[in-house]
Amino acid sequence: MASILVVDDESSIRGILARMLKDRQYQVREAASGEEALRLVSECLPDLMLLDLNMPSGIDGLTTLRRLAEKQPSIDVIIMTAFGTIRSAVEAMQAGAFDYITKPFDNDELMILVERALQMRRLNEEVAALRDELESRYGFTEIIGMCPEMQLVFRTMAKVARVDASVLITGESGTGKELVARAIHRKSPRAEGPFVPVNCGGIPDTLAEAEFFGHEKGAFTGAHSQRIGKFEQADRGTLFLDEVGELSPDSQATLLRALQEKQITRIGARQQRRVDVRVIAATNKDLEKEVAAGNFREDLFYRLEVVPLKLPPLRCRTQDLPLLFDHFLDRTNRKFDLSVGSISPEARQLLLDYAWPGNVRELENTFQQAMILCEGGTLTAVDLPPRVRGEPGDDDPSALLDIYEMTLADAVAEVVKRVEKRMIVARLTEHGGNRTETAKRLGISRKTLFNKIRQYDLKDWDQNGDGEDQ
Repeated sequence: MASILVVDDESSIRGILARMLKDRQYQVREAASGEEALRLVSECLPDLMLLDLNMPSGIDGLTTLRRLAEKQPSIDVIIMTAFGTIRSAVEAMQAGAFDYITKPFDNDELMILVERALQMRRLNEEVAALRDELESRYGFTEIIGMCPEMQLVFRTMAKVARVDASVLITGESGTGKELVARAIHRKSPRAEGPFVPVNCGGIPDTLAEAEFFGHEKGAFTGAHSQRIGKFEQADRGTLFLDEVGELSPDSQATLLRALQEKQITRIGARQQRRVDVRVIAATNKDLEKEVAAGNFREDLFYRLEVVPLKLPPLRCRTQDLPLLFDHFLDRTNRKFDLSVGSISPEARQLLLDYAWPGNVRELENTFQQAMILCEGGTLTAVDLPPRVRGEPGDDDPSALLDIYEMTLADAVAEVVKRVEKRMIVARLTEHGGNRTETAKRLGISRKTLFNKIRQYDLKDWDQNGDGEDQ
C-alpha cells in the first residue's frame, strides 16, 4: 500500500484530500507546514508528497521542495497551486517536482495524477530490481529490457558467452548488435583478450585482404610500413564482423578461408601465422534469403551462424520503452553533466507513441538532443524533435521551399507561417491544450491564438480546451 504525505496549511483541504486518498486505500499522513513535512519525511518516508506551493506561515512550498530534494530526492512531489502562481509551479517542476495541479482541482484529475506518479515510482523500482537481477543472473546490466523477447535474448547470450562458438546477430539497424557482441565478449573466457570491431560495409573489395590480414612494408605501392590486420589484432580475443552481409563474393571467400584454416598470411609475407579468434558477426540483412539469391556464400553462412541471435526492433518492445526512457535520462545527465530530472507526461506520451524506425540508436540520439536543448529540469514536449511531435522537420521534403519560384517576401512569409504553426502546436502541447496559458506563453491574445488555430486548421486544438467562452 502506497503512502502519501499531504502538506497544506489549510486543515480543511488536508482533511478532504486525506479522506479521498484513504477511500482509495492509500496510507495518508498530514503536515500543516513545510517544516513539519520535512520532519515527517524522516519518520515515514512516503512514496509521494502532495505539496501546497503557497504557505504563508514558515517556509513556502518551493523551499520545502528544494530541501526535500537534498534530503530525500527519491520522493516524488505533486505541487498544488492557485491559478495565479503557475509560473512558480513551472519553477517547481524545474526544481524536480513530478507535476502540478491548479486549485480548485477536479478530484478525478488529481487521482489520475497521483496514480501516474506512483506508477512511475513502481516502474523505477522495477528498473533497479531488473538491473540487480540481470547482474546476478546474466551480468548484462548495460542492456535494458524486461519484455519476453529481450529475456530470450539474455538467456541466449548467457549460454553462448560460456562457449567459443561463432554467433550471428541479426536485427534492424540501431537495435544494439555491437552492444550485445561486446557484452558476450566481456562475459566469455576471452574477456581479457581484445575485442576488435570491423565494419565490413566500409571495406573496398580491393582492400579486404589487407584489412583482414595486414601487409608487410613494401608489399605494394603505398605500403610504407608494416601493418597488422584485424585477425592478428583480435588474437586470443573476439573479432566482431559488423554488416557482414555487405561483403563482396571475393571478400567472402577471403574471410571463409581464414576461418577454416585458422591462419592468415600478411600480404607480401611468405610465412603463415596461426590466429586464435572467436568470431561474432552481425547483419541487418536476412542472410538465408541472400544465400538463396546467390548473394552470400552458403558455406560462410553456416560457418558464422553456429548460434543465431535475433534482436527485436524497438517497436516490438513497447513494454521496455519506459525503462529505456529513464535509462537514457540518467545516462545523458551523467555524460553531459546535465540536471534534467524528469519527463513531462505530455513528452512521455509522445515518446511512447512514436514508432522509432531507428530503434535504440535513434532513441538515445533523441534524448541527447532534447536534453541538451532543454532549458529547465523537466523534459517537455517542446524539447523533442519535430518528427517525434508528429511535425515535419527540416529534413522532411514537405518542409522544403521552392525558393526558385518565390519572391523573397513570399519565402519569408512562408517560413514565418511554418515556424508560427510549430510554436503554437508545441505550446498547446506543453500546456495540455489550455489556450489561455498558451496565449500568455506566446505573448499574444487569446483571440489571436484562436484565429491562428483556425487559420492553420489545427483540428485537434480547435475546441474549447480550458472551459472559457470562445
